[in-house]
Amino acid sequence: MEHEKPFAITLDVGSSRANKTGAWRSERPVYVDLLPPCNQACPSGQDIQKWLYHAESGDYENAWRGIMADNPLPAVLGRICYRPCESACNRGQLDEAVGINSVERFLGDEGIKQGWTIPVAEPTGKRVLVVGAGPAGLSAAYHLARLGHAVTVRDAEAAPGGMMRYGIPRYRLPREVIDAEIARIRAMGVEFEQNSRVTDVVAAKVGFDAVFLAVGAQVGKRAYIPAGDSARVLDAVSLLHGMESGERPLLGRRVAVYGGGNTAMDAARTAKRLGATDAVVVYRRTRDRMPAHESEVAEAVEEGVAMRWLSTISEIDGDGITVEKMRLDESGFPQPTGEFERLAADSVVLALGQATDLSLVDALPDVEHVGGVVRVGPGMTTGHPGIFAGGDMVPSGRTATVAVGHGAKAAREIDAWLRGALAPEPQARREATFDNLNTWYYSDADRTVRPHLDLSRRVSTFDEIKGGLTESTALFEARRCLSCGNCFECDNCYGVCPDNAVLKLEPGEKYAIDLDYCKGCGICVAECPCGAIEMVPEET
Repeated sequence: MEHEKPFAITLDVGSSRANKTGAWRSERPVYVDLLPPCNQACPSGQDIQKWLYHAESGDYENAWRGIMADNPLPAVLGRICYRPCESACNRGQLDEAVGINSVERFLGDEGIKQGWTIPVAEPTGKRVLVVGAGPAGLSAAYHLARLGHAVTVRDAEAAPGGMMRYGIPRYRLPREVIDAEIARIRAMGVEFEQNSRVTDVVAAKVGFDAVFLAVGAQVGKRAYIPAGDSARVLDAVSLLHGMESGERPLLGRRVAVYGGGNTAMDAARTAKRLGATDAVVVYRRTRDRMPAHESEVAEAVEEGVAMRWLSTISEIDGDGITVEKMRLDESGFPQPTGEFERLAADSVVLALGQATDLSLVDALPDVEHVGGVVRVGPGMTTGHPGIFAGGDMVPSGRTATVAVGHGAKAAREIDAWLRGALAPEPQARREATFDNLNTWYYSDADRTVRPHLDLSRRVSTFDEIKGGLTESTALFEARRCLSCGNCFECDNCYGVCPDNAVLKLEPGEKYAIDLDYCKGCGICVAECPCGAIEMVPEET
């Protein structure tokens, strides 16, 4: 009599699929598409995780195109963005945040080097006027051109770029980088009219179907400080503008900069490069309350800029300044102490913030502006049909990245308005949090730090102070991405499923669950590195 074979031996290869175990299940695994924290934090609205996915495979062109879907200035923002995406990066809780901005700069530079271009849609017959050629205006013009609209940009300056050109020093942003990315936008058919200040929007709108206002904040704020006739006082905006237009000021050897923002840091660092032996920033609060970004303050200190905290300038004369010591009250507001001190200074640079000239909308009573900014709706709409506004002239954070995001959003709204439709609402997604990651699968990998120019050259020239990543280091940095909350086809779920219920699809299509065999054990969820699978109750 033939003996019956043991159960396991009687089954064919793939024996775990011999019995349909799906009936045992009370929960089922589902693949999710969560919002990575870097995407959530990006003011320009980029799908960072998506283009990092292309970059980590070495597909740099598709990675670049992924950036360009939202941001037309990757080589620029790769140098001047303050990287809120990196502050939000989940990898920062594991070792160090992914150097997203470094990879963005590499891809932006690669796009310029390779001469990659962006296609435009068929002409729509609609004309849009963009007022201002700063980051918001350039972004809007780019996205509108992609959509097939004819765009004209009018700008008051001799060259486009706005405060990127006339407010950010060359050592942070080389002008050939700005020029290359603007040239790409120009090649898409956007017309630029320079030295064309718009003083009346109503008159300027004639012949156009819509207008986007992005005039920026290029007027330096003043403060009443008693000053003698021989005192040399200028504002930081004029100083930085003059550096670009060829009107370099004579500051002397000892320069005092009054203010605590990024513009104050730029002014003090520029003074050092112009030959000042002593450059001091006078600020009425403490360092932790300074609006300037930490990296800007640290680099200024490295370059020899002195910081005078808890101080305010009470008087200026030809020999220097009188400084009053301050103290912070319980609410953190500076209060005078009555203690004074003299500091030698050949010139004083006021860096007290910037304002926007809103006289161009005076003829539009339905465009409301309060506190020096124009009020806009969620779609960057003003109270006047067909007129939109963004960038520094509306209530928002005043950075180039925020402005680029405004331009992109306004372009979507203008396009919808021109078509008589509503702009699509972005799909709501839950944020991918660190606690859902299986970090055991990720090995420690320190980020690649961008090289800095030698300190002696930094303070003696206007050469760019930071280098970029190489092709190999950019690849390494992109591969540090944890792909938070989104499947990157690592095959973990496919390999660990005891029921062989995970079906591997074509590349790019990820996986499917065969519910006839999945018994809901949850191993795939537990072993997913990026938290891209979750268990949901079965419907009864």
